Amino acid sequence: MGIVSVVSSLQVMPLPEDKSAEALRLFDGLDASALWWLSGYAAALARNAPAQARAAAEPLREPLAQEHLTIVYGSQTGNARRAAEQLARDAESTGLAVRLSSAGAYPLRELAQERLLLIVISTQGDGDPPDDARGFLEFLGGKRAPKLAELRYGVLALGDSSYPKFCVIGRTLDARLAALGAIRALDLGEADVDLETVAKPWRARALTTARELLKSAPRATVTPLRPQPPAVTPTHSRENPFAAPLLANQRIVARDAGRDVRHVELSLEGSGLTYQPGDALGVWPVNPPAVVDAVLEAAALDGDEGVAHAGRSLPLRAWLARERELTRLARPFVAQHAERSRDTELNRLLAPDRAAELAAFLRERQPVDLLREQPHAWDAQGLVATLRPLAPRLYSIASSRSAVGDEAHLTVGVVDYEAFGLRHHGAASRHLADAAEDAHVSVYVEPNERFRLPADGARDIIMIGPGTGVAPFRGFVQERRETGASGRNWLLFGNRHFRSEFLYQAEWQKALHDGSLHRLDLAFSRDAAPRTHVQHKLREHGRALYAWLDDGAHLYVCGDATRMAKDVHATLLDVLVEHGGIDRERAEERLAQLVSEGRYARDVY
Repeated sequence: MGIVSVVSSLQVMPLPEDKSAEALRLFDGLDASALWWLSGYAAALARNAPAQARAAAEPLREPLAQEHLTIVYGSQTGNARRAAEQLARDAESTGLAVRLSSAGAYPLRELAQERLLLIVISTQGDGDPPDDARGFLEFLGGKRAPKLAELRYGVLALGDSSYPKFCVIGRTLDARLAALGAIRALDLGEADVDLETVAKPWRARALTTARELLKSAPRATVTPLRPQPPAVTPTHSRENPFAAPLLANQRIVARDAGRDVRHVELSLEGSGLTYQPGDALGVWPVNPPAVVDAVLEAAALDGDEGVAHAGRSLPLRAWLARERELTRLARPFVAQHAERSRDTELNRLLAPDRAAELAAFLRERQPVDLLREQPHAWDAQGLVATLRPLAPRLYSIASSRSAVGDEAHLTVGVVDYEAFGLRHHGAASRHLADAAEDAHVSVYVEPNERFRLPADGARDIIMIGPGTGVAPFRGFVQERRETGASGRNWLLFGNRHFRSEFLYQAEWQKALHDGSLHRLDLAFSRDAAPRTHVQHKLREHGRALYAWLDDGAHLYVCGDATRMAKDVHATLLDVLVEHGGIDRERAEERLAQLVSEGRYARDVY
């Protein structure tokens, strides 16, 4: 976004020459998020200024809140953010003044003054909100939430219908806004994984509604601070990935380890792609040939058969290899399979009261498992139309550009297991593990603004990353070493076995020796009884953990969302209660405060 679009929601008036020069220096070099923040900050200053000063400085006109569209998003993997950004671009292209903000950065004190608010928010896993929206949702659900009788709103909920609590965060938010007196300007949109099917028409309705509601309000006037260069579109993106040459593909666990984990290095030279520690690399996979062959065999279909779908015509094998999800089973496919095969038990499994059982069924199986049970249920056209489009996989980047230059390193746990009499594979992990020396991998950078190192290098950091969750912390330690950060670095790492699965062991030992890692605590769950995990180490060293946090440390968690992250969160509460001398409610408030301050960040999946 350029400066013009960022300040388009503000009433800009001519400035004295010296003040204009100061403003130009202030804005120069700032990224989009910083510019959005400044626009909101300036608006707040204007509202809080003495009335007489405002009257002398501003033309008489309606308050700003009645002139702009505010778009807020809560995003875990980037889908909600991208959908919100697209909505903002569409709205600006029609001449509307727009403010765009993540839920975590939105100034909650301004909610009572909003007149038109559109929210795009995702639901994660078992009905969890995105981490960047927790504070926003807690505020709306609490006693301090204002009455919103003058607010018009709409919610676009993103989710995955394969989970029992599909879009529950969006539904809850939509109902809560109505309970606070806000008027629903748009019906709730509920988008599944193939989100554009719902998101695109919802955006169109949102723009029509916004133009109607804002048509009587004077347009925000913008005085450009300087001539604006043409908008720069990144050369490579999710829609136009970069073919990154493979530099290294190294197994980093012992041969007899129960799991294969790879260290993968990719070249970004010439791509224009940049990243910061904490960002993710999106990898567009190609389904393993063995998986494609198994699906064709199970469905008794010819891979050379031509299939026309969505305006494109490809051989069935090409659809299955590069265009359709074959390693993730989804509820819509199960529903269609049950209808085609007339399987009574599958139909019963789809009943609302068996949602948890269905979720387990989906986790354990891939589409090929259903196809093998009723091999003649599908034709080629129906199979392509019903399978979900292939989606990229996100991997936390395990390197710092300050240390490795135009490269991105990944830590990849290879999905490879036996089930239902057949070998199963992961799409991206198998694609990366099998990549030859001269291979190219289609990639893009997915920013993760909520998972950043502290701007103050003197701050201590605590990193909790079992298994492949250690990946971003390799980049953190590299960055802190290269930039000369003076704060201490504490890593808690866990895995099953010390001898065979101590990822990056030599690097951590070197970091301890050279002082770029100050503390390392390890938990290898299968080496002794009772089993020890990272949360047990947190409890064991609770006094030190509390002291670091009390002294201003930032805490990061990366890895499994379903168990590890929840266990770590519960342990953090226990540590605050025990060593902080506070009750459970105060401990929860303290953790929420750390989240809002950016001192407790999670990258979980």
